[in-house]
Amino acid sequence: MPHLWFAHALLPQGWAERVRIGLAGGRIASVEAGVAPESSGERYGAAVPGLCNVHSHGFQRGMAGLSERRGRSDDDFWSWREVMYRFLGRLTPDDISVITAQAYVEMLESGYTRVGEFHYLHNDIDGRPYADPAETAAAIVAAADMTGIGLTLLPVFYAHADFDGAPPAPGQRRFFFDLDGFARLVEASRTKLPADANMGIAPHSLRAVTPDELRAIVPLAGDGPIHIHAAEQIKEVEACIAWSGARPVDWLLDHVEVDERWCLIHATHLNDRECDRLAASGAVAGLCPVTEGNLGDGIFPAERYLASGGRFGTGTDSNILIDAAAEIRALEYSQRLSHHRRGVLAGDAEPSVGRRLFDAAVSGGAQALGVESGLTTGAPADIVALDLTHVAFAGADAATLLDRWIFASGRGAIGTVWRGGRKCVEQGRHIAADKVAACYRRTLERLLA
Repeated sequence: MPHLWFAHALLPQGWAERVRIGLAGGRIASVEAGVAPESSGERYGAAVPGLCNVHSHGFQRGMAGLSERRGRSDDDFWSWREVMYRFLGRLTPDDISVITAQAYVEMLESGYTRVGEFHYLHNDIDGRPYADPAETAAAIVAAADMTGIGLTLLPVFYAHADFDGAPPAPGQRRFFFDLDGFARLVEASRTKLPADANMGIAPHSLRAVTPDELRAIVPLAGDGPIHIHAAEQIKEVEACIAWSGARPVDWLLDHVEVDERWCLIHATHLNDRECDRLAASGAVAGLCPVTEGNLGDGIFPAERYLASGGRFGTGTDSNILIDAAAEIRALEYSQRLSHHRRGVLAGDAEPSVGRRLFDAAVSGGAQALGVESGLTTGAPADIVALDLTHVAFAGADAATLLDRWIFASGRGAIGTVWRGGRKCVEQGRHIAADKVAACYRRTLERLLA
């Protein structure tokens, strides 16, 4: 049985020193603390659990930086969406796979070891279904296989352009299935999954799914997770009130059995009542602070939500900039800008902002993607090794390692990453980074010519 030795390791009970972790069958077979390194064994710095990326649209990595020129004075999410529609209108399944693989390489290099792919690009360029309804799902599986990232596939049901069953817009023709077509998509997608992947479903939003449709598709998730966009935009909240008399999160909590299987993506615009109700439901808030900042969405009420016992995971959403630590950092910084204080999301029991948010993101992310987490016997061997030779860790003790990584290091702090016991990143670089990047460059040069 192969073993890895770490000077420090963040175990469920806290930091431990001189830790040897045994691997078998892609899982952690043993964890021993206080063990001397073997003379011929591999030695690493500080081990932390890999993070789960709860929300990704892999293909959008290819349009990063294309929407940073103001097109009109009220440029916002809705105008950004038009840029996105134009980009996706030319992508083949092979293009989707290549672009998504580049995103997954960058996720692994930054500390994400599993991704929830919120997958809605189902149909051909002209809007007609492929002969195989899971054609593009297979492209995503291929990207995950090439890079080694763990995959939770979340096929999206998207049937309408707006509340009250509005007909689809032309730019959305690649998204749509009716109920029977979506059931076939889910069934076909399951057959594409490798053994260590899992699957849920994703009703896109209350804008795109009617109440009857939402009730009809929930059973298709089986035991898997259920993800939905909710309250990302003020305009969405106002439209939901006009349609139903209720705000989006209140409506969901009143009409659907929202529980631990659910992940509400963004949930940016919560009032105090919704914030407390969502926390009490046991669901996860899927926060994507870098994308939310890029799109001007708003600031999630994280201080109140965490104080109420709320759970969260982080995601990279539009993949404008893929960095696990940056998502956690942006969450805390948004609260500092909003409340004019520092250390807003630290707690009485855990004064380290980095430690409190990292622990919460690990557990909430794993819950949202329906997987196990942590450096513990039986868990997947998804391990991130911080490179303690990086200048950010000079003079550090274990208590400050996460703060230094998240707030003071940049991407170079990660040395090695294992996913399912397989070494995917070494000396900060994915083992297939050059190959994947070469394909990505060729694809983008052709698409953007």
